[in-house]
Amino acid sequence: MKNIALVIIGLLVSFGIGFYLSSSLNNQHNPETTNIIYNTSKENKGNMKLGAFSLSLSVKDINTSKAFYESLGFIAFAGDVEQNYLIMKNDNCLIGLFQGMFEGNILTFNPGWDESANSIENFQDIREIQKHLKKNGIKINPEVDENSTGPANFMLTDPDGNVILFDQHI
Repeated sequence: MKNIALVIIGLLVSFGIGFYLSSSLNNQHNPETTNIIYNTSKENKGNMKLGAFSLSLSVKDINTSKAFYESLGFIAFAGDVEQNYLIMKNDNCLIGLFQGMFEGNILTFNPGWDESANSIENFQDIREIQKHLKKNGIKINPEVDENSTGPANFMLTDPDGNVILFDQHI
């Protein structure tokens, strides 16, 4: 009888602790109790249209990196291993693998392209993007000739030293 009472008390205490922890964890992830803002609006509200986004990774061994990203579900989408670069794709996520071409990793935007490298009709030309950035005090190096047309690219560095490439192919 004493053992049954201990088991029942143990179950009640366990249930109480579990209920308390569950309630505490749910409150921590409640958007009303945090400072996290989730904006699910699809409106662009005058923002620049930067085109397809990818992360260009500087890799030590293209074949090893290719195998690794394939294990994450990426497939080779473009590029050539023999030329030491591949563009890997998983749904609408793009990663460029580049061996020996540059140091560090680069965030890349391709105005005029979607994530499948298809040309899009309505896009903001790279020269418009550059003009907007310069107007807002962002240093660009090298700059695109604003009187030119067609393919062009420029780079900038964010406040934390991350390089961002704008690379328009059309």
